Parts: sequence; C-alpha cells; structure tokens
Amino acid sequence: MTNKIYKDKSNMSSQKDPFLVANHSFASRLMLGTGKYNNLNEARKSILTSGASIVTVAIRRAQYAKNIGKSNLIDGLNWKKLWILPNTAGCETAEEAIRIAKIGYEINKKIGQIDNKFVKLEVISDSQYLFPDPIGTLKAAEYLVNQGFDVLPYIYPDPILAKQLEEIGCKTIMPLGSPIGSGQGLQKVNDIARIIENASVPIIVDAGIGRASEASQAMEMGASGVLINTAIAKSKNPVIMAHSMKLAVISGRKCYLAGIMKKEKRAQPSSPTNGLLKII
Repeated sequence: MTNKIYKDKSNMSSQKDPFLVANHSFASRLMLGTGKYNNLNEARKSILTSGASIVTVAIRRAQYAKNIGKSNLIDGLNWKKLWILPNTAGCETAEEAIRIAKIGYEINKKIGQIDNKFVKLEVISDSQYLFPDPIGTLKAAEYLVNQGFDVLPYIYPDPILAKQLEEIGCKTIMPLGSPIGSGQGLQKVNDIARIIENASVPIIVDAGIGRASEASQAMEMGASGVLINTAIAKSKNPVIMAHSMKLAVISGRKCYLAGIMKKEKRAQPSSPTNGLLKII
C-alpha cells in the first residue's frame, strides 16, 4: 500500500502523475540538497519556496554540527511536511557508507519517520572530481538492500551499472549530470537517456545542474526527478532560484508527458498547402 503523499498544494496535478519511490508517493519531483547555504533561514525559505517533498541531509555534516552546538537543518525543518533522505556524502568506502546509512536511519526514527529507510548512497574515493566509486557503491548497495534499506545510489551515468543496481533491488538510480557542484549541466546526455530507457525504477538526475533550463532538459528526457543543491544555494538569490527550479521541473515533466514532436530534416509548412487561392 502506498504511503501518504507529501503535498505541495500549488501542484496538485501531481496526484494524477504520482512520483513513486519505494511505495511512497511524493508531490514534487524536485529534490533539494541542504548544504552550502549562507544560513539556516535562507535554506528553510528556499526549501519552502521550491515546494520540494524530499530533502537530503549529509549525515556526517549534520552530526558534526550538532556536536558543536550549532543549529542545523535536522532541528530546523518541519519533518511532518518533508521527507528526509539521509546522505552518505563524505564516505570513501563501502564500509563507511554502510555505517553512516545506519546512523541515518536512527535519525529518521528520532524525527518521527519510523517507516523511512531511504538512504542516498554515495561512495566517493576520488577527491579531485568527486566521481562515485562503482565497485564500492555496488557492494554497499547490495548489503543495505539486504538489510531492508530503500537505497538510492548516486552513480556515474553508466547504463550497465545502473541496471545491475536496479536488479539487486535499489529503488531509484541517481546518475550525475556532471561533477558535483560544477554547474556544467548534462554532459552525458546519451548515457542518461539509455539509463532512463532501460529502467523500471525512477531515474533521478543528480549533480551538475546549474540552471533551470538544464533541470527542464532532464525532465524532458523522461527523468522522474532531479536533485539540486549548489545551483540554488550558491545563486545570488537562492529563494528566487528555488522557485525557478520548481517551475522548470514542472514544465519539463509536462513537456515529456505531452509527447515531444519528432525533428524533421526539412522545414514543414504550418499552414495547409492545398486549396490555396490563385492570384491572377
């Protein structure tokens, strides 16, 4: 049975086109990261304006902030209206990621989301480009799936790895658009398209989106959603950018559902060519 929808009242049409992840239904297909904002208030306003249902929190950073007594988003957001997606960011090995995922689940329970076993799985040993480790990711994903977690793995856009992760039971696949925080947009469009084409689980484009048009592009391709952080948090006005991304995701999804026209090699007249008046 599907759990309750986390509603964004400005986009109630989502109930006709539900965004389902692991038998949970969410109103918004825009997922937000919570790092890099100037302050907690700015983050809260941006999240609210975005209409996001799911927000991801790096468990290592959240734990650190709490230990030194600083306010953090885990304490500052209304978890009755938002769904937390614990993130294993900062983990370099499968073993680290597994340990952090378990801590994330304990946090979920503390904020009242007892049935939330979501984890955004990141295993990144590359400190320069922050590309995810495919072997470590697959290893950690298999273990966590067997432990009952709903695993959302972050990967390089490799169609073969994406299918392997789906087959072991991951609930979505999250291919990167381009390196984390780079704002370079969708660099591997064809590979992402192949992943979407072959998947039977939601595909969330994560990392690298820098502007609203790129978020819309991902949705027009048939992605189920996008996850955005830096493009909003590091813009000149994060609240306005959050609203822009919200509209882009909605627009891109509607474009995809409407059915995009095929490209033609030659111009096609928009008016009928028969029955024209002859000028004498």
